[in-house]
Amino acid sequence: MIPPLAERIRPKRIEEFYGQRHLLGEDGAISLMLRSRNIPSMIFWGPPGSGKTTLARIIASQIDAYFFEMSAVSAGKSDIRKVVESAKRLKDRKTILFLDEIHRFNKAQQDYLLPYVENGTIILIGATTENPSFEIIPPLLSRVQVFIFKPLEKEEIREILLRAKDILGIEIKEDAIDLIAGISNGDARQALSILEMVYEYYGKRQITKEMVNAIASTRPIRYDQRGDEHYETISAYIKSMRAGDVDAALYYLARMVEAGEDPKFIARRMIIFASEDIGMAQPTALVVANEVFKAVEVVGYPECAINLAHGTVYLTLAKKDRSAYDAYKKALEDVKRYGNLPIPLELRNAPTQFLKELGYVKGYEKYPKGKSLLPEKLKGRRYYRKDGKDI
Repeated sequence: MIPPLAERIRPKRIEEFYGQRHLLGEDGAISLMLRSRNIPSMIFWGPPGSGKTTLARIIASQIDAYFFEMSAVSAGKSDIRKVVESAKRLKDRKTILFLDEIHRFNKAQQDYLLPYVENGTIILIGATTENPSFEIIPPLLSRVQVFIFKPLEKEEIREILLRAKDILGIEIKEDAIDLIAGISNGDARQALSILEMVYEYYGKRQITKEMVNAIASTRPIRYDQRGDEHYETISAYIKSMRAGDVDAALYYLARMVEAGEDPKFIARRMIIFASEDIGMAQPTALVVANEVFKAVEVVGYPECAINLAHGTVYLTLAKKDRSAYDAYKKALEDVKRYGNLPIPLELRNAPTQFLKELGYVKGYEKYPKGKSLLPEKLKGRRYYRKDGKDI
């Protein structure tokens, strides 16, 4: 069985590796480590196809270490135990354990790694597409160095494709290379997969832009509903609405919809935005956002994308006023600072005669003007300001 193209073209030496120049340049951290042959335990955090597995293999080869590779999806404590026992037995060389998708290990499994990482029995290289600060337990995170991998540049993808065409023995038109490099999202594996699919489907010795377009149009965009892409895209969407950039807001909305994001999640964020960012400037924004949420529940995909777009444009173009939200946060600060301050007697409920005799509700005016009803310690405090002025 012939391995996938991405595996056949995988670099074996550091000189063949493309991307991550911030780590592998002359003064890059990993370059310095390789020169000193002093390799610590590490976590590689970055998007798919950025070279995490490949670099781990190259590092092991470069320092002549025993190399064990496994995925946290299927591996367990017993698998780790075997590696540890092997490392204790084979002391003539260092042992590297490469654990792909390390974020899939639960707390107990990560705890199990701790002593062996700490005492140097194994050098752990974990790979993850998720933010380590969320997915890796603090004790383990404090014992490793985290290196951020970036998506490959378009030119780096081009160079990889040029190497691949020689292995396949084909020609690729320049515009076809440009198209693949552009749509692969900095993911070398995805770029090679597209090229291989075009080659296998058409069986032609020359790959054209039209062939690539036909194959690429069937591929889903990358989007993990629990990962960084999820949070980064919704963040970009909210910030675009906040800035009044309707085109950007619609673009990020379209990305989420196309990736199959839960439409109710988007609509809920719109409801929050209507009160937090628009607030008193256009109170009807909350009504619109709520109606969008109801429409999403009733209609569902694909048509509810129209409702989401309608709401997005309305909220983006609305005037913004955070005064109500800011006022609440200031009031909350005092609640946390002072705790449950005594409520003025005139505001207290008096269901019995005894409480009335104690002064409850005494002095209460139904519509007091200019009188502070705050607890005594906070008399005169102003939380809410309209247009930056007290009201």
